[in-house]
Amino acid sequence: MTAALLAGVAFGAGLFVLFRALFPARPGLAASLAAFDAANRRRDQDARVSLTSTTQKNNVGLRADLGAALARFYEARGWQQRNVRADLAILDKSFEAFLVTKFLLPAVALLFTPFLAVLGTLLGLPLAIPLWLGILFAALFFVLPDMQLRQEAGQRRKDFRHVVGAFLDLVAMNLAGGRGVPEALMMASQIGDGWALRRIREALANARITGHTPWQALGVLGDDVDIAELRDLSAALALVADDGAKVRQSLSARAASMRSRQLSDLEGKAGERSQSMLVAQLLFCAAFMIFLAYPAVVRVLGS
Repeated sequence: MTAALLAGVAFGAGLFVLFRALFPARPGLAASLAAFDAANRRRDQDARVSLTSTTQKNNVGLRADLGAALARFYEARGWQQRNVRADLAILDKSFEAFLVTKFLLPAVALLFTPFLAVLGTLLGLPLAIPLWLGILFAALFFVLPDMQLRQEAGQRRKDFRHVVGAFLDLVAMNLAGGRGVPEALMMASQIGDGWALRRIREALANARITGHTPWQALGVLGDDVDIAELRDLSAALALVADDGAKVRQSLSARAASMRSRQLSDLEGKAGERSQSMLVAQLLFCAAFMIFLAYPAVVRVLGS
C-alpha cells in the first residue's frame, strides 16, 4: 500500500512538472514592476535586481540554452527541418522553443518508466509491459508536438489564403484608382489589422528599408511561411510590374481563382461531413435492428 501511494505521488508530481514545462507560469506583477524599474535605472541595474526577477531569468536562460544547444545539434548534422521551420514561422514560434518541448516530453515520459515498473510489479504484471509502455509513451510524446504543430499551421495557412484573396482584390482596387504597384500594395496592407495583413505589411515595410522590391518581399514571405499564393503573386508582379492594366487584370483573375478554389474545398468538406453523418445514421439503424431481433434469435436458437 505504501509503495502504491508513493508511486501515485511521484506520478502526480511528474504530471505537474510536465504541465509547468508545457505552460510556464506568467511573470507576476512584482516581477514586471522590477523589470520596468531596472530598465529605467540601468546604471545600478546589477545592485537592484530582485530575487524574483533573477530566478525567472535563470529559468528562461536554461530553456534558451537547451534550445540553442539542440538547434546547433540539428545544424551540425544538416537537419534543416524546412517544413517545421515554415510551420513555426507562420505561428510566430521559435525553433529552439519547439525543440525544447519536443525533447522534454519524451524525457519526462522515460522518467516515469521506473514508477510504471513499480506499479506493474505491485499489480503482478511482467516487467516488460511497463517498460514497453514507457517507451511507447516516450515515442508518442516525441511525435505529438509535430502533429499539433502541423494541425495548427494548416489551419493558419487556410486563414492566410483567405486574407491573400481579399488582399489581391484590394490591390486591384488601388491600381484602378491610379496608384502604382508599390503604393497599391502598401495601401492594401494597411486596410485591416489582422495578423496576416500585419505580416504582409511588415514584409513590405522591411523591403522599403532594405531596398528590395515589394514583390521580392512577398516572395520571401511566401517562402518563409510556405504559402504558394504569395510566391506566385511575387513572380507575376515581377513580370508585369510596369504595366498597371495587366497587373490589375492578373490580380483580379487570381483573386477570383482563389475564391473559386476555396469554395470548392468548402463544398468538398461539406460533402464529406454529409457522408460521415449518413454512415453514422446507418450504423445506428443497424444497431437498432440487431437490438430488436436479438430476443427472437436467442429464443429460436435456444429452442
